[in-house]
Formats: sequence, C-alpha cells, structure tokens
Amino acid sequence: MILGPIGFSAPWLLLALIALPALWLLLRAVPPAPVRRRFPGVALLLGLTDDESVSDRTPWWLLLLRMLAVAAVILGLAGPVLNPEAEVAEGNRSPLLVLIDGTWASAADWPRQEEALEVLLEEAGRQGRSAAVVRLTSPEPPVFATPETWVTRLPGLAPLAWEPPAPDSDAMQRLIAGIEGLEDGIETVWISDGLDRPGRAELLSAVQDRGRLRVLETGGAVLALRPAQFVDGAVELTAIRAARDLDSEQVLTLQAHGRDPGGVMRVLEQAELRFEPGAALARQELDLPAEIRARLTHFALAGIRSAGTVALTDDGLRRREVALISGGGAEESLSLLSPLHYLQKALETNAELLHGALTDILPANPDVIALADVATLSEGEATALEDWIEGGGMLLRFAGPRLAASEISRAEEDPLMPVRLRAGGRSVGGAMSWGEPKTLAPFDADSPFAGLSVPEDVTVTSQVMAQPDPTLASRVIARLSDGTPLVTRKEIGQGQVVLFHVTANAEWSSLPLSGLFVQMLERLSVSSVNPRPEVEDVEGTTWQPERVVDGFGTISSAGTLPGVDGGELVASPLGPRLQPGLYASEDRAIARNVMGDETSIAPMPWPAGVTVQGLSAPAERPLGGYLLALALLLLLVDILASLALSGRLRGARATAALLALVLLPVPQAKAQDDFAMIATAETVLAHVLTGDEELDALAQAGLQGLSDTLYFRTSIEPAPPMGVDLEQDELSLFPFLYWPITAAQPIPSDLAYAKLNRYLRSGGMILFDTRDANVSTLGASTPESRRLQEIARPLDIPALEPLPEDHVLTRTFYLLQDFPGRYMGAPVWVEAAPPDAEQIEGMPFRNLNDGVTPVVIGGNDWAGAWAVDASGAPLMRIGAGMAAERQREIAYRFGVNLIMHVLTGNYKSDQVHVPALLDRLGN
Repeated sequence: MILGPIGFSAPWLLLALIALPALWLLLRAVPPAPVRRRFPGVALLLGLTDDESVSDRTPWWLLLLRMLAVAAVILGLAGPVLNPEAEVAEGNRSPLLVLIDGTWASAADWPRQEEALEVLLEEAGRQGRSAAVVRLTSPEPPVFATPETWVTRLPGLAPLAWEPPAPDSDAMQRLIAGIEGLEDGIETVWISDGLDRPGRAELLSAVQDRGRLRVLETGGAVLALRPAQFVDGAVELTAIRAARDLDSEQVLTLQAHGRDPGGVMRVLEQAELRFEPGAALARQELDLPAEIRARLTHFALAGIRSAGTVALTDDGLRRREVALISGGGAEESLSLLSPLHYLQKALETNAELLHGALTDILPANPDVIALADVATLSEGEATALEDWIEGGGMLLRFAGPRLAASEISRAEEDPLMPVRLRAGGRSVGGAMSWGEPKTLAPFDADSPFAGLSVPEDVTVTSQVMAQPDPTLASRVIARLSDGTPLVTRKEIGQGQVVLFHVTANAEWSSLPLSGLFVQMLERLSVSSVNPRPEVEDVEGTTWQPERVVDGFGTISSAGTLPGVDGGELVASPLGPRLQPGLYASEDRAIARNVMGDETSIAPMPWPAGVTVQGLSAPAERPLGGYLLALALLLLLVDILASLALSGRLRGARATAALLALVLLPVPQAKAQDDFAMIATAETVLAHVLTGDEELDALAQAGLQGLSDTLYFRTSIEPAPPMGVDLEQDELSLFPFLYWPITAAQPIPSDLAYAKLNRYLRSGGMILFDTRDANVSTLGASTPESRRLQEIARPLDIPALEPLPEDHVLTRTFYLLQDFPGRYMGAPVWVEAAPPDAEQIEGMPFRNLNDGVTPVVIGGNDWAGAWAVDASGAPLMRIGAGMAAERQREIAYRFGVNLIMHVLTGNYKSDQVHVPALLDRLGN
C-alpha cells in the first residue's frame, strides 16, 4: 500500500491505529478520578503544606505524548518505506510501451536514459508484463515481446543524429496507427530528450487514449551549436540552449578542431562561450588567420557528446584561390609599378594565388579572378568568364590607363562591368588641376566594408568616373568624400563583378599603400564565398559523403554510403539516407549539420495531465528504524514527565535527567586533525579532485566502497578516503591515487607535475580512469582520452603495454582474467615488462622484478562500480540480473588486487608461491 511518497510492507498493522481512541479513553479512566465529599475535619489541615503532590487526572499533553509513542511503534512495525518502487505499491500487469526520442539531444545523457530504460524493462520482467520499445527517430509499429528480449537489444537503440520524421510522414503515420490499434490499458513511458517539436499532438493523443502516460526526462539544459559564419571578417559561432530555467549563467568551452602541419587532428583554437542569465543564445567571435581556417574540420562544445554540438566546416572557411591577371607593360619590370605588386602582397597571406593566362586559369575554377587594368577581352574569354561568374565566381577589376582610354562600357553597360563609364577619366590634385586630392567617405551600413575605419591619409588623385543612371546608387559600395563612386558591384547569377575605380598600384591613389586596402580585399574575398546553393542550382548533381557524424558527435569516414542528389542534399531533412556530414562534388564541398543557421530549440510543454519525472528515481529509504527510535525517545520523555508530576524529580536528579535528555541525540563530533596526521594515521586511499563536484563525490563513494571491501576481506583496515588537490596537498602520504578524467579538466601546473613525477618515481600508483569504455571500445577517440593524453604528456610514465595474462595484478589476491568496472571490455594498460623477462622452466609466470607499475590506465569506470551510499548499498547500476552482480564482484576483486599490488609489490612472482597457485589453477 502507498500513501503519497510512503509505502508500507505490512499495511495490515495499520489497523491497530483504530485502537488509539479507545486507548485514550482507557488512559483517561485509569486510575479513576477520586470522589469528592465534604469533611469538616479538613479545616484542621488548613495552612499545612505538602512537599509532594499527586494529580487527580493525567494531563492531556501527557496522554498525547503516549498516543504519539504508540502510533510511532505501530507505524514503525508496518514497514514504512520512503519513495517505494512501483512494484511494491501495485502489481501492475498491463503491457508496457516505451517511446524513446532517440535524437542527437538524447546523446549527451544517453547512459542515464539507457539505465532508466533497463530498469523499466527489468521491473516489467519481474511483474510478468510484456513490453515494446519504439525509437522515434526510426519509428516502427510497436511489437510486444518479453522484457528480457528488449534488454538484449538496448545497444541497437542508441541515439541517432537526426530528428524524428515529420508527423505526416508514412513512418510516423504507421506508428500512430499501430498504437491506435492496441487494446486499452497500455501503460506508456516516454523517455524524452526534453525538446519541443511540431506536430506531436497526434502521437500524444494516440498514446493517452490507450492508457496512462508517464514522461521521463533529464530536466537539464539541451545545448547545440549552429554552423560557423563570417561576420565582419571574423568567424562567428552561435550556441543555443533549451531549458525550463534560464536564470543561471552557463560557461562552455568552444573548440576549433583541425589538422596540424603534421596531419594530426588536434584542437587548434579554443575560447570561452558564455550564456548570460536569462539568455538562450550565446555568441563568440574567433579571429582566425587564413592558415588556421584552411586546416579547420569542425567546431565543437568541449565535454558534450552530441551531434548537435558539432558544426562541420566546408568551403566557406577554406583558403581562397585568387587568380591575378594584369594588362602587362614595360613598366612592370619595376615591381613597385607593377599593377599586381600590391595585390599580391595584400592577398598572399590569406589566399592561394594563381598566375597565368585567363584561358588557362578558368578551368581551375578559382574563387576570385582579379583583372588589373585589363580593358579588352576576346569574345571567347568574355563568354567563358561570364559563365564562370554565373556559377558563383567573383571578378575583381581595377581601373588604369588602358581601361580609361578604352571604349569599354561607354555607350552601353558591358556584361563584365558593374556600371557604365564616362569617357576619359578624372584627375584631381595634380599639377594641372584646380582641386585637392579626395579622401574616402565612411562606408555605408549595407556595404561589405561596413565597420572599417577610414584613415585620413588615404587619398585619390585619379579615377574612372561612373555614368549616372537609375541603378548606380544601388551598386556603389564605397565613395569618395565628394560622393563619387570608388568601388561598385553588381551580381551576375550566383557570382558578382566588383570594380575599383582606381589602379591596383599607387599610381592613382594611396589606397594600395594602406592597411585598409588589405582589409577591403579580405572582406571581398569573404563575400565571394558561394552562398548555400538553391535546389535548382544543384538538382541532378550527385554529392558523395566523405565524413558523417553519429548521434554522439563522433566524426568518421562515410565508407561505402551512396551519394545523394544535390536537390535532396540542400532541401531534404536529415535521416538514414541523408546523414549529417560533409558531402563533396568535384571541387566543391557542402556540410550538412544537425543545426541550421536559423535553427532554434525550446523545452517541451507537456500537457497538464501528463506526469513528468526525472530519469533517476529517488532511492528507497526504510523509515521503520527512525519511527521506533522516535517512539523510544517519546517514552523516555514520558517517564521524565511522570516523575516530575509525581514530585520525585527534583534537585540534582532533575538536572542529571535533563542533561541526559538534551545530550542523548547529539552525536559526538569528530576531531578535526591536521591533513598529514589524518592521511598517515591509517592506510588511506585518495582520489584527485577534478573540480567536478558530482564526479568527485562519485570517486569518494567509489573508494569508500573499495575501502570497505578491503576491511572485510583482507588485513588492510583503511581509513575513510580523501580528496587530493594536486596544487596544494602532499601526494607522498598516499600509496594509491584514483584519477578520473573529464574532458574539461584543467591541466596541472608545473609545480603539480613536479610533485606527480616525484610521486611516481617513489613507488606510488595512479589509476587513470577515462570512464569511456562504453564508446571507446568501438574505436572512437573520446574527449576524455584526448584530455588524458594532454595531461599525461609531461608525466614521467614508462613504456606501457596491455595488461598481460601473467601480470602480478591477475593474482595478487584473487585470480582474475577480466578487469571490469561499470563497463567492461576495454584494455587495461600497465608498465611494460622488461625485454629480458622470460618464463623460467617449471614456473607458470615470467620472472619479473619487484617493482610496482606506477600507472594503470583504463576506461571501465571502476569508481562507478565500487561506489556505495551511506548505508553501504551500491550507488550505480552496472547491468541487469545476476550477471551485473558478478561484474560488480569482479570489479571489487580487481580493486583489492590493485591495492595489494601497491602494498606488496610483485612478491607473488616468487617461486615459493608456485605450488599454491598451481593448485588453485587446477594444474
């Protein structure tokens, strides 16, 4: 029976509470009240005092105290349990339907969701219920089977990197029809990623029509990263979050990943990304050199395993290819007079420069072609150039004497010029002119040069003039101080033509001599990036996937995945046929990320009648002991009160009784001693403080569980474990350090590394645990393993090898073949044996030295398997059924072997132990 959050294992005992009113009346009647009679002799007693008095009736408050004591005894014996499991409360045998969102947003918290799903299936199995599990990212009509069958299929239900299909899709309609065809009385549990999606009303209605619906979700913030964009010459990244409470500040680490000059994938740049209180969006600009941009492969939010926090890069950030072509001339023998000299100096750090004839360069399909004072083009060159621009190229033209003297774009606008030109040119500030050199006007807000500061010393002495017409104003992107155009632009198809009305060298202006010239060219090369093509632009083309991203954000080779149509690549939603990744066609690449440029996310507003719970149900806590202790305390108070009312509790006896009552519930405070004294009083296991409070608490609980096991099974009697600050605490006081690794863990200081190396050289052992064996066994490089490599690089660690079968760790106390923790199957690395270690005849093991391996490295999450709560019960689930308990037992045995190895060395390799070991091995 359950009453609110409390259940009772023996509810029939609660019937005794009915007798409390009768007991009240009985206590009021016994002893009976005295009968009042008038007696004249009483007058002789007037004025006398009696030191002791007896009440003629039991006070009501004392009766209430006794009633409470009796009620506490009854409730305590009824077996009260706080937060009882559902199976204690009711024997529900209706079929169980479990819906899992299974999206990229589920990946960050998938271990907890998987654990919750496993618990649901185990409970259903114990209750004899059938179950069906449906992942909404790959919906199928529900198929009911035994819960044990579904438990074996859990690895295949991992999150996928895309959203569920649209409500009107065939797959979702088949699922809804399948649910509507079920009988009434179905219990549905929806394991949600917490995000709102359009069109869920129909599915919700179908589920609620069949029976009770319960939702499990983390309740934490869901984070995502939009694709990188160029804004004002910098790379801008935007992160978004969805949470029911946005009042707290959140700080993340944004990392830019790419290959270094040696071809090794690493973090090339990182920065802080901060969500202000109340904000659902955070932006960060990265000023990355062109060399770095060319090496980038993707951006990611550190420490969050989700496809939504990964943004692949494509052609938009790569190093541009710019072709430089000039009209030629004898004066080019002087480099400073060359039309291309300043262009080349300005672009060589940010672009790949191409030189040659126009007909030779066009087949290379550069991003930009710069024509410096080139007036006349052949008909074939003009046609080919126009086709190239329409395909997305940018033609960058500069004026000069040849262009000013030609008839190009005079009578009518030339297709390869942005505006019509006046005949001749304009000269100001020269020896034969009446005017002064002109300066530049501030750039308009809609100009690609907006935001650039204009130096006062940049002047123009000559220019080609634009012919006024109705389209001129819309094509001017830079002006002189008198309003005449300096730079004009027009679009042709997917590309554009830009004309600088001055020369590319310093002959007509000082612009090429200034830093502004470099900034303007950089802005123009950025604006030359092809926009995401429209469907009609790429329809009919085939794009081959090169790299794909799974639900956990892991990037891998696309392998043999088939190509996709260009129109589908641009317009279709992500799914099994179109996975997020990088797609290439000829010399172009397009990245399809989980997030789009304008994608937003919001928490799911569940209907009022739906029960929403967290993934982790609160632990059961028996209350019987507390209630019985309360009953004893109330009875003690009753005794003292009765003595006081009878007058037998006075003076010193009253003082002693009151002190006993006051001091009884006060626990004795533990003496606070110096850190070194505590650490050296007994053997103490220690863990490295990571700064993650939840992980540090788990490590403390894990070492406490291991310490308890050592106490009960060996002669070692460890004191409570301690956390160690690498920067401040002395490490040599501890024989063993457990170091859990997180992706965001700070790198120790040089002083800390000096202490760590001294600790390793003096015989201490560090167990590095990346806790990622659930994914690293699949061949993935996890953030934790990469962080471990960074942390371990300055450490004096010897050569390592996977733990061999004859290593002493396999037999220091228990004979072991596997070394599981919360996970299993990942290799465990130890110090490599000496090259000359050979097996001696008659011995089953190699003759090793007496040293202790200074480091043990693995990812099986041993602390999670060892961890216990305050009552000694396991804190973390590690599997199902008896196999799980066996795995936990082997994890404890591995921990015992570790500590025995630290404290005793390789003594088990001595030949004196061979007979006993052979006997235990059955040889």
